Parts: sequence; C-alpha cells; structure tokens
Amino acid sequence: MQIARRRLLAAGAGSAILLGTPGISYASSRPQLTHGVQSGDVSDRGAILWTRADRGSQMRVELATRPDFKHARRIDGPALTEATDFTGKVKLQGLRPGQRYHYRIQAEGEQQSEALEGSFTTAACEPKDVKFQWSGDLAGQGWGINPDFGGYRIFQAMADAEPDFFLCSGDFVYSDGPLVESVALPDGTTWKNTLADEKLKVAETLDEYRGQFKYNLLDENLRAYLARVPMVNQWDDHEVVNNWYPGEILDLPQYTEKNVDVLAARARQAFAEYTPGGFGATDAEGRIYRKISYGPLLEVFVLDMRTFKSANPDADTAPGEILGAAQLAWLKRELRRSNATWKAIAADLPIGLIVGDGTGAQEGVSNGTGGAPGGRETEIANLLSYCKSEGVRNMVWLTADVHYTAAHHYSPERATFQDFDPFWEFVSGPLNAGGFGPNRLDATFGPEAVFVKAPPAANTSPAQGYQFFGEVDIDAETETFTVSLKDLDGAVLFSKALEPVV
Repeated sequence: MQIARRRLLAAGAGSAILLGTPGISYASSRPQLTHGVQSGDVSDRGAILWTRADRGSQMRVELATRPDFKHARRIDGPALTEATDFTGKVKLQGLRPGQRYHYRIQAEGEQQSEALEGSFTTAACEPKDVKFQWSGDLAGQGWGINPDFGGYRIFQAMADAEPDFFLCSGDFVYSDGPLVESVALPDGTTWKNTLADEKLKVAETLDEYRGQFKYNLLDENLRAYLARVPMVNQWDDHEVVNNWYPGEILDLPQYTEKNVDVLAARARQAFAEYTPGGFGATDAEGRIYRKISYGPLLEVFVLDMRTFKSANPDADTAPGEILGAAQLAWLKRELRRSNATWKAIAADLPIGLIVGDGTGAQEGVSNGTGGAPGGRETEIANLLSYCKSEGVRNMVWLTADVHYTAAHHYSPERATFQDFDPFWEFVSGPLNAGGFGPNRLDATFGPEAVFVKAPPAANTSPAQGYQFFGEVDIDAETETFTVSLKDLDGAVLFSKALEPVV
C-alpha cells in the first residue's frame, strides 16, 4: 500500500510512524506481516484465521490452548501470492468447544517473518454466557484515521468489554469515500486524516478496493481488537458504492467505470480476500449470507441485502427483492430448523426506517407509504408471516447503516400488516464516520422508536461524539438476551432485557 507522498512530507518524525505499517522494514529480506492477524466465523468446533504478507511466501500457523504455546499444533497454510494480494486464510476444524485458543502466524520465504499473535474462544456445547458486539461504518463521509483523536479509538472501548465476537454489520470500508488531509470543524479546530493513495479517489480497480481494507487496518486500535476478537462480516453498500443495486449504471462524474456489476465483482473479491469470513475462497458456493452457530443459546443469521436487491424504486406497491428467492428460502428453512434459544438476524439494512435515494426512490426495505407491504417489504412480510405460522420464536434484528443508534419495537397492534409476532430491532453505528439521522419510521410493520440517539446535524464528525456500538449479553442461567447501546467511550445509553418466549 502506498502512503500518499504529500502527507508523509508534511508529517513530523513522530507522526510519520503512524502513516506506515508499524514495525516494517522493507530493506529486510525477511517477509513481513503487514496488516495484523484476524480470526472469523468462530463456532463450537471451527474458526478461520487470516493474515497478509508483503511478498510471496507461505502462511504458517501455530495453535495452542496455552498462551506460552506449549504443545502447540503446527499448521501449514496457503501460499500467499500476488493473486490474492498476498492475503491468506486457514480454516480450522476439529476444535474443542468452549476453549480459549492462542495462535501465532508467520510468513515463510527464504526466511521467516516475525510472528504475530492472536486468540479466540470457541462456542460452548452447553449453555454458557455469551457476549458479542455489533456496529458498522468505518472511515465514512471524509472522517478517516486521525492520530490526534486517537485513531479508531472506539475499538479500545469495545475491547475493554472482552466480547466473544464482533458482528460487522456492513460498511467496514468506504470505497466511495475519498479523504482529504484536513477538515475544518465547527468549533474552529481541524480534523487531520492519515492519507493513503487508495483513499484519494473513489475505488474502481481491484487494487483500489483492496486498498480500502489496507487503509483501515493501518489503525492500531482496530488491529489489536481483531487480534483478540473474532469477526463476523457482512457487506452493505459502501464496500462497493453508495446505495448500489445489481444492474445499476452510475451517473456520477467521479467514476470512469459506470457498470456497478463490474465494480461489485472487484469489491467482492477484495472483501473475500481481506476479511476472515467463510465466504469466497473458503465457501464452495461463494455466498456472503450464512449461519453462525454459537452454542445452544445463539445462532446468527448473516444476511446479504445487496447481491439480490431489486432496483431502488419509487414508492410503489409492486413486489421487489431485498433477499432474493434462494436466500429467503434458505433463511426460512434455517430458522425453522434452529434449536438455539435466540436467533439474531444480522441485517445490513433496517426494516422500518425510510431511507431515500434521491427524489422519490427508496434505498432500504421500506417503500415509505406506510400501507400494505409493497416493493421490498413483500419479502419481509412473507418471512415474518412464515415465522409466526411455523412457531419461530425469539428473533432479534440487529443492524447499522443509518449512522445513529436506536431501539425499535415492531408490533402487529400498530401495524398495517398484522400477520406476525412482535419483535425488536436494534440499530447502532457508526464506528468512525459522519453522524446522521434520525430517519422517519414506516407504519407497515408497526415500529415504535423506544430509544433514539442521533446527532444535532448531518455529517457530525467523530470529534463531536455520536459514534456508537451495540452489545449483547446472553445469560446462560436465565437465557435473558440483554441489549446495550453504547457510545464512543463505552458508556451505556440504553439497555433492554428480553426474556425468551417458549
């Protein structure tokens, strides 16, 4: 990754270290791991490990149940080649449930790189307390890594809670969000972005999409967090371009490539290469949507609300797609079969919020009319009605996308469409991006905004706060599902304890 030259020349000796990849000397003949280590999609007996090197080499892993790596198991990983931008993954199987694992990763060429360490805990087979976090939106609206602000400092507050895993609800990168060196703030101070070449324009090429991930992984708070906390990734729009849908042809002057399907294919490859999920090279079907089983208390249903999305329509009643027929059938089937107490629906778009896309068009699930289900609402109505008829209980929807935090309760008593059981949807974000909102609610599924925390103005900077993450605690004894909405420093803004319905 090339750091922008003009930023380096402007930086003093102290800040220049922050702009490169820490601890790397490219004069050395040894391979180097450039962007940390990660684990992802951890279940009771499996996990995926990830890293990236600076050159062609072989990925080597040591895995142990002790932090001193005594009796460590050695695993030969894949070749790290130019074809994947020197990224690689190892899929671990046959692990012990409920076990804390420690791992070390090296790149081996003519010599071995220094080892980087990480850890994760597998899900237990018996009831055990579970804690996880979710949020989305990183480096959006011109707010990148600011060393004076502490970088992506929200991840330090998140790490302090020691979660079992992190659900990234999309927009982990802003491929359509170029950065400038400095931004004047309303209080007279200046926000100073770390810059890299790939962040000076919108991403269009495969290397530019890869560069979005490399940029975010420059942040030491994020790298430290991901080394300790497994991640579950889904994508939303900014991994490709704002508000995209398949088949779209852009009318934006900053893009040379106008065909969104071409851009999405490149973005999808970079997404698969740079996140530790079970899709792409480690999933024969190449699907982003999938189920993560995390013991008897929890299953996470990770949705893909982009790949099969119909065009952003005007507010009408014609049927539309947000999941697509195959994904909807899969979700119904897996929810019906699930024996987990709680079913967390990881949605990259909220259900009842009205999210526009220009004059008259709708970006989200809601069609904005408040009437009978129309457009993309038809699939959600179909799903909710099915879950009621099949006795699927204890669904909780978790999402980000709208850049504020909220708790929504959906009830047929308030709804135009009434064939469903009441449920909760919790919204949290951004992690480090502009604050917006709140959005209006659509009455079709009867939502009530029980709690809302939004900034006073559009595109409020992280320096003013209004950065949020959500945290879930499931008690093994009572099976209570407690959701806490937290701020930039980890303070609880709202909490709701949900009791399981038998």
